[in-house]
Amino acid sequence: MLSDTHSSERTERSATTDRSSRSRLRNHSRTSFTRDDRAIEGLPIRLVIALVVGVAALALMLNMLGGIGDVGDTEVTVEVNDEDQIIEAGVDGSDGSGDDEVLVDVIDENGNNVEDATVIATAGDAQLDGVVAADTGDDDDAQGHSGIDDHQAVLKFDGNQSLRADQDIGTLELEVVPPSDSNYIDEQPNPEIRVES
Repeated sequence: MLSDTHSSERTERSATTDRSSRSRLRNHSRTSFTRDDRAIEGLPIRLVIALVVGVAALALMLNMLGGIGDVGDTEVTVEVNDEDQIIEAGVDGSDGSGDDEVLVDVIDENGNNVEDATVIATAGDAQLDGVVAADTGDDDDAQGHSGIDDHQAVLKFDGNQSLRADQDIGTLELEVVPPSDSNYIDEQPNPEIRVES
């Protein structure tokens, strides 16, 4: 009987000990968070590292996606006919000589002909009233250049090109508007037309 009493006392003590240790753990877990004086030690540096790695990964992915559209693009340019690289300021071609006309060939970076493009001349160092545009293969208004190929254009200036009073020579800039249904682009500088007094 004595052993039964001892075992029941032990059981009661262990149950009491379990309850008190549980309540201490609960109290300790509640107070350990409030008593923690470490704050967020190490968290800011972890956030900075995660942010840097994330931004680097995003930049790498955007760079890969951004390069996809440029894969098939081909640069176009113009070649100015040797006889037409220089035009005189104010010459309007009214005598039918075509001295105010410039013949250009539209080609791609590999030297292939480009059809259905538009060539636009704008003022550079020289002055130009407005812009002069010509479609490839269109020689309706050309006086000095007839029978042109489909990749050639004739720019007719009609005396709109001029120089400032203090200039002896200037340039007109050329741009190419490639066909809309193609992968041609015009981003590089093109040859210029010289205007002389």
